This record gives sequence, C-alpha cells and structure tokens, in this order.
Amino acid sequence: MINKRLLIKNLLAHNDESSFYDKKRKIDLSSKEGKAKFLKHICALSNSNPKNNSYIVIGVEDETNEIRGVDFFDDSKIQNLINAYLNNPPLIVYENVAFPNLPSDRVVGLVTIRANPKITSLQKNIWKYWGGSIFLRDGSISMPKDFDIEIKDVNSEIVKSIENNAKNNIEYTLDGVIDFTYHRHKDLDSSYKVFKEQFVVCWAGNAKQVKEQTYYSRVDIELINEQVRLFYSALDEVSITYSDDYFKIIEYVHLGLNKKYKYYPLEEVVITFQENGFYSMETDLIFEPPQFNKKTLYHIYNSNNALIEKLRKNIALNPTEKKDLKNVPANYLICYLNDFEEARERLFKAKLLLREADESIYESYKETVRILRKMKYN
Repeated sequence: MINKRLLIKNLLAHNDESSFYDKKRKIDLSSKEGKAKFLKHICALSNSNPKNNSYIVIGVEDETNEIRGVDFFDDSKIQNLINAYLNNPPLIVYENVAFPNLPSDRVVGLVTIRANPKITSLQKNIWKYWGGSIFLRDGSISMPKDFDIEIKDVNSEIVKSIENNAKNNIEYTLDGVIDFTYHRHKDLDSSYKVFKEQFVVCWAGNAKQVKEQTYYSRVDIELINEQVRLFYSALDEVSITYSDDYFKIIEYVHLGLNKKYKYYPLEEVVITFQENGFYSMETDLIFEPPQFNKKTLYHIYNSNNALIEKLRKNIALNPTEKKDLKNVPANYLICYLNDFEEARERLFKAKLLLREADESIYESYKETVRILRKMKYN
C-alpha cells in the first residue's frame, strides 16, 4: 500500500519534471483552455509510459518545489472527461493528499495515470488542439508527435523504485491517526475504524443527533494508510455508516428560500474493502433538485443580479443587503436548477467579487461550484 504523501515527496525529490511526472501550481477544468491543457498532459504522459504509472502533482510551485496546496477537489466523474475527449483513454485517479503544513482546507492533488500500452490521441478538437493529435513527453514538456511514433519503455524501473520507497508502514499509520485526532481536529468529534486489519479510516466533524441518525458538519474523512483525504467540506453535512466491509458517506446540501430550508441528499460514496489489500470506491449522485415557484425565483434572481452589480460598481451595501449577499451563491444554484440557464454563468462571473466581499461567502461559492461540477457529467 502506497503512502501518497511520501510518494509526492519522492517524486519532487527525484528530479525536475520528466517523462513520467509533471507538476502544476493548479489546474482549471472550468474553461476549454484549462481542459485542453490537462488532456494534453494526460495524453502525453500516457503515451510516454506504456508499462508504468505516471503522475501529475498539483499545488506545487514550478521553480521552487514549494508545496502551496489547492482546494479539495472531489469530482468523481473526471474519468468521464478523459473518456469523452481521448481515444484509448488511460484510467486515471485524482486524489487529495493531506500535508500537515497546509491549512485545513488545502491539499496537494495527485493524478495517477495508469499504464496504458495503446497510443492515446485526441478524439476531437478542443481549444487550439486538433482531433487526432498525439502528444509525447519531451523531457518536461508535452509535445505533439507524428502518428508513426515508436514508444520505448524507459521509465518502468525508475517509477517502480520510487513507488517501492513510498510503501506505508505501521509508524506512518500511527503517526497519521495521532496527527488527525489530536492535532488537526482536536476541537471536533473524531473517530476511526480499522477494516480488514489493514485499512484505517479516520473522520472528524461537529456531530449532532437527529432521531436515531448522527449527522456531521465541518467534515474531514481520511484514509490514513495512503494519506488520502476522501471527503472535506467546511459547510455541508454528511451521514456516515459502516460495517466490517464498507464505509458509506451520504452528503447533504442545505437549500431553501425565505427561511424555509431542507437537507437534500446529494451524493453517496461507498468504499468497499477487500481481504487482498485492495479497496474500491463507488460514487452515485442521488440529488433530486428542489423545485420552487417561478414568480418567487424571478424576484430572487433579479435581486441577486442587483447585488452583484452593486459590488461591481463598488456601491456600499446596507445591512439587509449584506445579509442577503450571503445567500447569493445558493440562490443562483437554486435558480439554475429551476431552468434559469444564465444563473450558472452569472455565478461564475461573480467569483472575484464574492471573494473580495467576504471569506465566508467565498466558501459558499466554492461549495456551490462543487455541487455544479458533480452534476455536470451526470
């Protein structure tokens, strides 16, 4: 079992970017340019490593190797993007890896591209890249290549050595449990569960009891053996159930209008542990969007637009408007779910204004965008 934090450290320490690994300060999958560049790198790394895994480390300064971190990213459908745009798409996994020196809401992203013996190419045009294009790694750069390329296996032994040096052990596991429980989350309710005598899952949050069900807010869930954060949210609530074989997370979102709010199930994640040292994670979007009165929504939509326009023109808000501003991201989401198609774009365009207005409002914005991202490929 590989300790992903140690793997990242080994990759960064090995040498500069190479034909089996790349590093990025961040990636942007919300724009065509960002998607195109990400797909190019996936394609190039896959083609350059037919017999070994390759990696992209996200949240690291390119020149200094300083670990800065990025926001938690839990788009379980990212493979759908790869499948939609690449011929012979490799299997990829995006994992959120916790580092002790980072703030609680920051992680290092690790993209693992599984070995793929077939030539990967773009299926169709995206941004400035043509459908049919093939990319390879030329040192630290992803370059277009001709169709008659010859793939050589030059990295297998190096990558195998790096992965072997990142194997987990009891010391790393115990240190991880202690750090999670007594340092990072000493102010929250914390628990842990050992599965199949091998896997240790820790979780923490503010617990509250509703009838016979326990719900958690400010939730952090981590697979300690691999130092992988399975779930993180500063706002939403989740329920947690488990047996000797599985660990199940159901995430809820709090939506409503005019002080009438309700928790709606959003997504179910089931992690199943096996006796042979492997585990699988299945994600199912179970969200049924709430429907509201259109006349009421028109009023709220226009009020949202007016508030954003005031921010854009730097006009001071009165106390009531400041209170209403906190609901702008969620209100735009509700409007979008009720067929106000422009609400989504208006939300994205308001990003910088909301960030400058208030940190808590920006947190709400990020949670709202996360929900939209989950829905996109479903």
